[in-house]
Amino acid sequence: MLATELRKLSRLHRAWGYKMAYKHLRRQGWDVNRKRVHRVWRECELRATPTKRASGQKALGSAENSIWNFPPERPHHVWSLDFKHDVTSNGTPYRILNVIDEYTRRHMGVLVDRSIGTRKVQQHLERLFRAHGRPGIIRTDNGREFIAGELGVWLTGQGIDPRAVEKGRPQQNGYIESFHRTMGRYLLDWEKFDSVLEARTVIAAWCKTYNSGHYHSALDDLTPNEFARAWYKATRDGEPTPSPQLRRAPGQRYARTTPVGG
Repeated sequence: MLATELRKLSRLHRAWGYKMAYKHLRRQGWDVNRKRVHRVWRECELRATPTKRASGQKALGSAENSIWNFPPERPHHVWSLDFKHDVTSNGTPYRILNVIDEYTRRHMGVLVDRSIGTRKVQQHLERLFRAHGRPGIIRTDNGREFIAGELGVWLTGQGIDPRAVEKGRPQQNGYIESFHRTMGRYLLDWEKFDSVLEARTVIAAWCKTYNSGHYHSALDDLTPNEFARAWYKATRDGEPTPSPQLRRAPGQRYARTTPVGG
Protein backbone atom coordinates (compact mmCIF):
# COMPACT_ATOMS: atom_id res chain seq x y z
CA MET A 1 0.00 0.00 0.00
CA LEU A 2 2.70 2.49 0.94
CA ALA A 3 4.74 1.70 -2.15
CA THR A 4 1.71 2.20 -4.39
CA GLU A 5 0.90 5.53 -2.79
CA LEU A 6 4.50 6.74 -3.10
CA ARG A 7 4.60 5.82 -6.80
CA LYS A 8 1.37 7.75 -7.30
CA LEU A 9 2.78 10.81 -5.52
CA SER A 10 6.00 10.59 -7.51
CA ARG A 11 4.05 10.67 -10.78
CA LEU A 12 1.83 13.55 -9.71
CA HIS A 13 4.57 15.64 -8.11
CA ARG A 14 7.76 14.98 -10.04
CA ALA A 15 9.84 17.48 -8.10
CA TRP A 16 9.00 15.90 -4.73
CA GLY A 17 11.54 13.93 -2.76
CA TYR A 18 10.73 11.47 -0.01
CA LYS A 19 10.65 14.21 2.65
CA MET A 20 7.83 16.07 0.91
CA ALA A 21 6.01 12.78 0.30
CA TYR A 22 6.31 11.95 4.00
CA LYS A 23 4.82 15.30 5.04
CA HIS A 24 1.96 14.82 2.61
CA LEU A 25 1.23 11.31 3.88
CA ARG A 26 1.16 12.49 7.49
CA ARG A 27 -1.32 15.20 6.57
CA GLN A 28 -3.47 12.56 4.92
CA GLY A 29 -3.54 10.50 8.12
CA TRP A 30 -0.92 7.86 7.32
CA ASP A 31 0.67 6.43 10.47
CA VAL A 32 4.21 6.09 9.11
CA ASN A 33 7.56 7.47 10.18
CA ARG A 34 10.07 9.20 7.92
CA LYS A 35 12.60 6.35 7.96
CA ARG A 36 10.05 3.90 6.59
CA VAL A 37 9.00 6.31 3.86
CA HIS A 38 12.66 6.80 2.95
CA ARG A 39 13.29 3.05 2.82
CA VAL A 40 10.28 2.31 0.62
CA TRP A 41 11.06 5.32 -1.57
CA ARG A 42 14.53 3.91 -2.25
CA GLU A 43 13.24 0.37 -2.78
CA CYS A 44 10.85 1.69 -5.43
CA GLU A 45 13.81 3.56 -7.03
CA LEU A 46 11.87 6.81 -7.13
CA ARG A 47 13.64 10.02 -8.09
CA ALA A 48 12.76 13.67 -7.82
CA THR A 49 12.96 15.50 -11.13
CA PRO A 50 14.92 18.72 -10.55
CA THR A 51 13.19 21.90 -11.58
CA LYS A 52 14.96 24.30 -13.89
CA ARG A 53 15.77 27.50 -12.11
CA ALA A 54 15.50 30.78 -13.93
CA SER A 55 18.80 32.60 -14.30
CA GLY A 56 17.19 35.96 -13.62
CA GLN A 57 18.64 37.36 -16.85
CA LYS A 58 16.71 37.81 -20.08
CA ALA A 59 18.39 37.20 -23.42
CA LEU A 60 19.47 40.61 -24.70
CA GLY A 61 21.28 39.70 -27.91
CA SER A 62 20.30 40.19 -31.53
CA ALA A 63 21.33 38.75 -34.88
CA GLU A 64 22.03 42.35 -35.95
CA ASN A 65 25.14 42.17 -33.77
CA SER A 66 26.58 39.12 -35.53
CA ILE A 67 29.98 39.16 -37.19
CA TRP A 68 28.51 39.17 -40.70
CA ASN A 69 25.91 41.89 -40.03
CA PHE A 70 28.36 44.10 -38.13
CA PRO A 71 31.90 43.29 -39.30
CA PRO A 72 35.08 44.92 -37.97
CA GLU A 73 36.40 47.73 -40.16
CA ARG A 74 39.83 48.47 -38.65
CA PRO A 75 42.06 47.52 -35.72
CA HIS A 76 40.47 48.23 -32.33
CA HIS A 77 37.08 48.70 -33.94
CA VAL A 78 35.57 45.50 -32.48
CA TRP A 79 36.88 43.30 -29.71
CA SER A 80 35.16 40.04 -28.87
CA LEU A 81 35.38 38.07 -25.67
CA ASP A 82 34.10 34.77 -24.37
CA PHE A 83 34.80 31.98 -21.91
CA LYS A 84 36.39 28.59 -22.44
CA HIS A 85 36.15 25.91 -19.76
CA ASP A 86 38.60 23.18 -18.79
CA VAL A 87 39.66 21.07 -15.80
CA THR A 88 43.01 20.32 -14.18
CA SER A 89 44.45 16.82 -14.01
CA ASN A 90 42.76 16.26 -10.64
CA GLY A 91 39.36 17.39 -11.91
CA THR A 92 39.32 20.98 -10.64
CA PRO A 93 37.31 23.13 -13.08
CA TYR A 94 38.55 26.52 -14.20
CA ARG A 95 37.54 29.20 -16.67
CA ILE A 96 39.48 31.03 -19.35
CA LEU A 97 38.38 34.50 -20.48
CA ASN A 98 39.89 35.45 -23.83
CA VAL A 99 39.72 38.81 -25.60
CA ILE A 100 40.68 39.27 -29.26
CA ASP A 101 40.72 42.10 -31.76
CA GLU A 102 38.52 40.85 -34.60
CA TYR A 103 40.17 42.77 -37.44
CA THR A 104 43.79 41.78 -36.78
CA ARG A 105 42.92 38.53 -34.91
CA ARG A 106 45.37 39.65 -32.20
CA HIS A 107 44.89 38.16 -28.77
CA MET A 108 44.56 41.11 -26.40
CA GLY A 109 44.64 39.34 -23.05
CA VAL A 110 43.63 36.27 -21.07
CA LEU A 111 42.29 35.71 -17.56
CA VAL A 112 42.42 32.23 -15.99
CA ASP A 113 40.72 31.52 -12.68
CA ARG A 114 38.48 29.02 -10.94
CA SER A 115 35.57 31.45 -11.09
CA ILE A 116 35.15 34.65 -13.10
CA GLY A 117 32.17 36.87 -12.43
CA THR A 118 31.12 40.25 -13.74
CA ARG A 119 33.48 42.16 -11.45
CA LYS A 120 36.53 40.17 -12.61
CA VAL A 121 35.51 40.67 -16.24
CA GLN A 122 35.46 44.43 -15.67
CA GLN A 123 38.82 44.42 -13.89
CA HIS A 124 40.36 42.38 -16.72
CA LEU A 125 39.04 44.82 -19.32
CA GLU A 126 40.35 47.77 -17.32
CA ARG A 127 43.87 46.29 -17.51
CA LEU A 128 43.54 45.72 -21.25
CA PHE A 129 42.30 49.28 -21.84
CA ARG A 130 45.33 50.65 -20.03
CA ALA A 131 47.65 48.45 -22.10
CA HIS A 132 46.06 48.76 -25.55
CA GLY A 133 43.48 51.54 -25.48
CA ARG A 134 39.72 51.19 -25.77
CA PRO A 135 37.90 49.55 -28.67
CA GLY A 136 34.80 51.09 -30.17
CA ILE A 137 32.67 47.98 -29.69
CA ILE A 138 32.82 44.83 -27.59
CA ARG A 139 30.95 41.80 -28.96
CA THR A 140 29.85 39.04 -26.56
CA ASP A 141 27.39 36.21 -26.28
CA ASN A 142 24.54 36.13 -23.77
CA GLY A 143 26.58 34.92 -20.80
CA ARG A 144 25.24 36.32 -17.55
CA GLU A 145 28.63 37.91 -16.82
CA PHE A 146 28.39 39.91 -20.06
CA ILE A 147 24.74 41.02 -20.04
CA ALA A 148 24.78 42.11 -16.40
CA GLY A 149 23.46 45.64 -16.22
CA GLU A 150 26.41 47.06 -14.32
CA LEU A 151 28.91 45.86 -16.93
CA GLY A 152 26.93 47.40 -19.78
CA VAL A 153 26.61 50.69 -17.92
CA TRP A 154 30.33 50.71 -17.18
CA LEU A 155 31.28 49.98 -20.81
CA THR A 156 28.96 52.69 -22.07
CA GLY A 157 30.56 55.09 -19.61
CA GLN A 158 33.93 54.18 -21.13
CA GLY A 159 32.65 55.19 -24.56
CA ILE A 160 32.32 51.56 -25.69
CA ASP A 161 29.26 50.07 -27.37
CA PRO A 162 28.47 46.61 -25.89
CA ARG A 163 26.81 44.29 -28.40
CA ALA A 164 25.51 40.80 -27.61
CA VAL A 165 24.65 38.19 -30.23
CA GLU A 166 21.60 35.95 -30.11
CA LYS A 167 21.32 33.39 -27.36
CA GLY A 168 22.43 29.94 -28.49
CA ARG A 169 24.07 31.25 -31.69
CA PRO A 170 27.85 31.06 -31.03
CA GLN A 171 28.59 31.26 -34.76
CA GLN A 172 27.42 34.89 -34.63
CA ASN A 173 30.48 35.56 -32.47
CA GLY A 174 32.62 33.45 -34.75
CA TYR A 175 36.05 35.08 -34.41
CA ILE A 176 36.41 34.28 -30.72
CA GLU A 177 34.89 30.83 -31.32
CA SER A 178 37.54 30.19 -33.97
CA PHE A 179 40.25 31.30 -31.55
CA HIS A 180 38.94 28.87 -28.93
CA ARG A 181 39.06 26.02 -31.43
CA THR A 182 42.68 26.90 -32.14
CA MET A 183 43.50 27.04 -28.43
CA GLY A 184 41.93 23.64 -27.98
CA ARG A 185 43.68 22.08 -30.98
CA TYR A 186 47.16 23.38 -30.20
CA LEU A 187 47.14 23.45 -26.41
CA LEU A 188 44.23 22.31 -24.24
CA ASP A 189 43.36 19.10 -26.11
CA TRP A 190 46.73 17.55 -25.33
CA GLU A 191 47.94 19.46 -22.25
CA LYS A 192 46.59 18.81 -18.74
CA PHE A 193 47.68 21.09 -15.91
CA ASP A 194 48.18 20.03 -12.31
CA SER A 195 46.86 23.31 -10.90
CA VAL A 196 45.04 26.47 -11.92
CA LEU A 197 48.28 28.40 -11.32
CA GLU A 198 50.11 26.22 -13.84
CA ALA A 199 47.24 26.62 -16.31
CA ARG A 200 47.38 30.40 -15.89
CA THR A 201 51.12 30.53 -16.56
CA VAL A 202 51.20 28.19 -19.57
CA ILE A 203 48.09 29.59 -21.24
CA ALA A 204 49.37 33.17 -20.94
CA ALA A 205 52.68 32.14 -22.55
CA TRP A 206 50.88 30.31 -25.35
CA CYS A 207 48.72 33.35 -26.11
CA LYS A 208 51.83 35.50 -26.58
CA THR A 209 53.26 32.90 -28.94
CA TYR A 210 49.96 32.84 -30.83
CA ASN A 211 50.23 36.53 -31.72
CA SER A 212 53.73 36.19 -33.11
CA GLY A 213 53.75 32.58 -34.33
CA HIS A 214 50.30 31.54 -35.58
CA TYR A 215 49.95 32.00 -39.35
CA HIS A 216 46.41 32.93 -40.40
CA SER A 217 45.08 32.02 -43.83
CA ALA A 218 42.57 34.88 -43.35
CA LEU A 219 45.57 37.24 -43.05
CA ASP A 220 47.40 35.96 -46.14
CA ASP A 221 49.36 33.61 -43.88
CA LEU A 222 50.71 36.43 -41.72
CA THR A 223 50.69 36.29 -37.96
CA PRO A 224 48.36 38.71 -36.13
CA ASN A 225 51.32 40.87 -35.13
CA GLU A 226 52.68 40.97 -38.69
CA PHE A 227 49.28 41.87 -40.09
CA ALA A 228 48.79 44.65 -37.54
CA ARG A 229 52.22 46.11 -38.37
CA ALA A 230 51.42 45.98 -42.10
CA TRP A 231 48.13 47.82 -41.53
CA TYR A 232 49.67 50.58 -39.43
CA LYS A 233 52.58 50.99 -41.88
CA ALA A 234 50.18 51.37 -44.81
CA THR A 235 48.17 53.93 -42.84
CA ARG A 236 51.30 55.88 -41.97
CA ASP A 237 52.58 55.80 -45.57
CA GLY A 238 49.23 56.77 -47.08
CA GLU A 239 48.93 53.45 -48.94
CA PRO A 240 45.87 51.20 -49.27
CA THR A 241 45.46 49.34 -46.01
CA PRO A 242 45.32 45.55 -46.05
CA SER A 243 42.10 43.92 -44.94
CA PRO A 244 41.55 40.44 -43.56
CA GLN A 245 39.29 37.80 -44.97
CA LEU A 246 36.02 38.59 -43.22
CA ARG A 247 33.44 35.98 -42.39
CA ARG A 248 30.12 36.09 -44.16
CA ALA A 249 26.69 34.77 -43.29
CA PRO A 250 26.11 31.03 -43.85
CA GLY A 251 25.81 30.36 -47.56
CA GLN A 252 27.85 33.39 -48.62
CA ARG A 253 31.44 33.23 -49.80
CA TYR A 254 34.32 34.75 -47.89
CA ALA A 255 35.61 38.06 -49.19
CA ARG A 256 38.60 40.36 -48.81
CA THR A 257 38.33 43.90 -50.11
CA THR A 258 42.06 44.70 -50.24
CA PRO A 259 44.82 42.06 -50.29
CA VAL A 260 47.59 42.31 -47.72
CA GLY A 261 50.07 43.03 -50.48
CA GLY A 262 48.18 46.23 -51.41
